[in-house]
Amino acid sequence: MTEKTENKELVQEDVQVENESTETEAQAVVEEQVELTIEEQYEAKLAELQAKLDDEENRHLRLRADFDNIRRRQQVEREAAEKYRAQNLLTDLLPVLDNFERALQIEPTSDEAASIVKGIEMVYRSLIEATEKEGLQVIKAEGEQFDPNVHQAVMQEQDSEKETGVVVRELQKGYILKDRVLRPTMVSVNE
Repeated sequence: MTEKTENKELVQEDVQVENESTETEAQAVVEEQVELTIEEQYEAKLAELQAKLDDEENRHLRLRADFDNIRRRQQVEREAAEKYRAQNLLTDLLPVLDNFERALQIEPTSDEAASIVKGIEMVYRSLIEATEKEGLQVIKAEGEQFDPNVHQAVMQEQDSEKETGVVVRELQKGYILKDRVLRPTMVSVNE
């Protein structure tokens, strides 16, 4: 072989070695970029999944809080329903109590009428005891300071012996069931 051929071969080998090293370096750079891209993809996917997990945890906590609020509200409603279970019945019985009181105001004129009044009085007392067991109470009015929460003023009177705003007369009894006014007391108030 001639020297020219040998040099040519050596140059080709150098070029080939140089090309191989350049290809290897290029391949290493590509692989490194692919690895970075894969890592970035994993990190992005991880961040996305973490965000979804956080959203679901927040949603779960809100739902749990809503559920607790609903449960508490239902408990309060059940307690109120139990506490005031007799309200409708007692409201319907108020006119009956009024009629008994009117009947008891009549003065008997004979022994027979006195015996009927006595029987009415016994029934009335039984009815009052039963309603008191359920929590029904009469609202005190006469001589009390007027309270618009429990009294209904239907007229005014002039009484110099009493202070202004004091209930002078009770015109119709009012009743409270536990802490709820069933019917306000109709009153006449001093000017």
